[in-house]
Amino acid sequence: MHSTKNPERVLLIRNDKLGDFMLSWPSYAMLKINLPNCTTFALVPEYTREIAEACPWIDKVLIDPGKSAGWSGAIKISRLIRQHRINAIITLFSTTRIALAILFSGAHYRIAPATKITQIFYRNKVKQHRSKSIKPEYEYNLDLVRNYLNNKTDSIIEPQPPYFSFQEKEIQRLKSDFMRKHNIDAAHKLIIIHPGSGGSASNLSHQQYCELAQRITKSGNSHVILSAGPDEASSIIEFSSLLSDTPHTLLISTDGLTVFAKHIAFADLFISGSTGPLHLAGALNIHTAAFYPRRRSATALRWKTINEDSRQLTFSPPENSGEEEMSAINIDHAARKISRYFL
Repeated sequence: MHSTKNPERVLLIRNDKLGDFMLSWPSYAMLKINLPNCTTFALVPEYTREIAEACPWIDKVLIDPGKSAGWSGAIKISRLIRQHRINAIITLFSTTRIALAILFSGAHYRIAPATKITQIFYRNKVKQHRSKSIKPEYEYNLDLVRNYLNNKTDSIIEPQPPYFSFQEKEIQRLKSDFMRKHNIDAAHKLIIIHPGSGGSASNLSHQQYCELAQRITKSGNSHVILSAGPDEASSIIEFSSLLSDTPHTLLISTDGLTVFAKHIAFADLFISGSTGPLHLAGALNIHTAAFYPRRRSATALRWKTINEDSRQLTFSPPENSGEEEMSAINIDHAARKISRYFL
């Protein structure tokens, strides 16, 4: 039975990159499913504000002024926490700046991983050793939430995908308009390939993605959409020239993350390296095919997407190659497996 006494005001913090933030959505879902009367807060940088406001599990979004704001920014965060009467804070990844801001906020319940020096500023800690990468990042996040919920509910309900969705009619209308605008056969499956990495983990080269696109569209029943963020426009146009013999369309995200997410939502398959848009696709429960290095801190297990297991394929360099040697991935094998499972 859910506890209804003194509804909590809970701040859950993952205030760094888009991919890291998307992997915190199951944690927000777990909070709201198990404590429906609680008010959930997110502390995020300005660039993820829009997608945080679209999250069905987040009630209020607070903006982190960022490291460049220095200690005055940390003081501002403390004031925000007090202003919103937040009484519980779950920090999924802590820095000294955030830990001190939380300490000075006066919030009674403060929990974080017990793996950094900043743990001394928290009342509650969970030993995790994330650097060993023995389970997915989102599971490490959920462990912190479970610790908080242990004394709040009789039993914990585990959240399930999808964690993000839009109205089906809206997405189907957007898809129809997109296909009509770009003269795409209505019977074709749509495959989004996002070759940019956003400065995160190692990725395939443009030539490898080009070869992959050519192989998986050989049957003629699918269409490739090359996607890019606003800072990757020149790169994706250059990549497009490599695919001159393969019908494709460009999707450059200039209208914000929510509009970009709506386009991902109508895709049949999303292909990329381990980057933010991949985890956005995972939250939408889209089929994904992802390419990861074997470096322990960046493995396919550690950065597993949050879509259903049956909707995921992952590829990494073979063990007899270097951990970051993405050129060692067999593109022909990957293309055949992707086609067999999803196309």
